Amino acid sequence: MTQSINVKNVLIAVSLPISLHFLGMSVLIFNGLNFSDWSEQVQFHLGVLDLDLALQVEKPATITDASSNEEKAYYKVWEKSNRICLMLMHMSIENNIKSALPKTKSAKEFMKSVEKCSQIADKSLVGTLMSTLTTMKFDGSRTMHEHVIEITNITAKLKSLGMVVDENFLVQFTLNSSSSEYGPFQMNYNIMKDKWNVHELHSMLVQEETRLKIKETNPFIM
Repeated sequence: MTQSINVKNVLIAVSLPISLHFLGMSVLIFNGLNFSDWSEQVQFHLGVLDLDLALQVEKPATITDASSNEEKAYYKVWEKSNRICLMLMHMSIENNIKSALPKTKSAKEFMKSVEKCSQIADKSLVGTLMSTLTTMKFDGSRTMHEHVIEITNITAKLKSLGMVVDENFLVQFTLNSSSSEYGPFQMNYNIMKDKWNVHELHSMLVQEETRLKIKETNPFIM
């Protein structure tokens, strides 16, 4: 069945003088962890130029002697779109990832394989981030502010990967990750009726750090 499409307009669009290298340079490089942004940019650039046909529809039926001129023209348009889509995607993927992707002559299938690669990478990264988060300890080698910021940054990355960390757990974990000198501070918090959110805890821990440093230089100050 002939596809419902204005072949004349598509042929005009794909025959425009376009620098594929320039197009590739303007697309975000896929690094294994940014599929959503990468695919959005690929589809946007190709869509603006009416070159995304092969990403939108399956490959049309193979041309035969019985095919109409319109079907032949449509097949030619799809083939050119497919070729350009594949080249653009290959140009905007890091080499170490590209070599691990399955070979395919279909732009639509290639996009799906890149998405699958991204999902595998996401699962691996979630495990790494969770391991980092649950083993973090404040050892005084940096400020408490930097320590808490790293914890919140990791939880933000986990959230972007679909893993939401409960705030009550995060508050308790942050307290538990502090060194022994924060023991009285943690004990006082645990017997409080009111509980803090992460931002409040962050502020109070920084204040406690300042108090401890002052006490260290002047032990007579409580």
